[in-house]
Amino acid sequence: MLKPNHNYSDLKDSYLFYRIAQKTRAYVEAHQGAYLYRLGIGDVSLPLCRAVIDALHEAVDDQAVKETFHGYMPECGAHFFRAAVAGYYAKRGVKLDEEEVFVSSGASDELGDILDLFDKLANALVLEPAYPAYVDANVMAGRKIVRLASGEENGFLPLPDKDINADILYICSPNNPTGAVFSKEQLKKWVDYANKKGAVILFDAAYEAFIEDETLPHSIFEIDGARTCAIEICSLSKTAGFTGTRCGYTVIPKELEREGMNLNAMWVRNRTTKTNGVSYIIQKGAAAVFTDEGQKQIKENIAVYKRNAKYLTDALDKLGIWYCGGKNAPYIWMKCPRGMSSWEFFDFLLEKAQIVGTPGEGFGICGEGFFRFSTFGSPADTEIAAERLVKLLSE
Repeated sequence: MLKPNHNYSDLKDSYLFYRIAQKTRAYVEAHQGAYLYRLGIGDVSLPLCRAVIDALHEAVDDQAVKETFHGYMPECGAHFFRAAVAGYYAKRGVKLDEEEVFVSSGASDELGDILDLFDKLANALVLEPAYPAYVDANVMAGRKIVRLASGEENGFLPLPDKDINADILYICSPNNPTGAVFSKEQLKKWVDYANKKGAVILFDAAYEAFIEDETLPHSIFEIDGARTCAIEICSLSKTAGFTGTRCGYTVIPKELEREGMNLNAMWVRNRTTKTNGVSYIIQKGAAAVFTDEGQKQIKENIAVYKRNAKYLTDALDKLGIWYCGGKNAPYIWMKCPRGMSSWEFFDFLLEKAQIVGTPGEGFGICGEGFFRFSTFGSPADTEIAAERLVKLLSE
């Protein structure tokens, strides 16, 4: 008789956003006509930029003509896409071989799929509070989870120490949910730790385009030694509005080896076995993101989200409430006022100001007492929400 994967029974209920939806729905039903200011969801609100749309249309037209028609694409990525990504890194002083760049359907998919490279007995270190999928993907695979808590005392940027013993290291910078960003010096400590222990860093760089402080690293590969211990996973979802279009990329250096096995070569074999790649049309649109015009246009969109962040950080500054994020990330992580728990503050904001955010408890135990705001909503709503926040908490 077939046995299912019993690791699934070890998963905790993914109740966070379901519970938010339930509470929100109940409020709307009890207050007909109420308008909610939604600062919880991490989806973008601005459309794809013109350069991407033009490239998508051109690619569709290519598919209508025999001479320019494309069937199956190279599983690891089209030459034009891989070259575009490598060129983007080169502008930051990071030299990549095109064959070190792999196309993906987005960071979420890749963060789970990439675990195929590692033995099932390898354990996974998660810096909490954390994106819940890091934990769940490893629980599904039957791996032991090592949790490293962070907090206000270290700006939610924990560093390794001699007591940590882990094989797979998840680092997200800029971080979701906290918006905190590791410095080069801090990342160097993690790189040195990984090389010393023989561990591999999975560096989630989904929000790198939001960094405006150029002393901060956009890529793990800006750090000496990273090419022998790190894999970088990035997405165009928040960078360029691809949440509904789905495209990202993964960088695996050719120097990255463990026990005589080359992880770049292993991933080539994995992709050529398990996927048929990403469509020509999507890759053409994605490649346009890295053109000069594409970069200019996506930065205009990102600037809108950054203004949203400023509405909220200005409000928190006025109130004297501790927070991190916002300046170099699309998320703001605030300390709940008056000693409220995360869910108490959620209910308080919903009932008194019609603002919806995300309770920090949903990102791990050390998120209790904190609250996340997303800056991806409409500017008008975000500005009003910030004003309501100041009025409510000043009373």
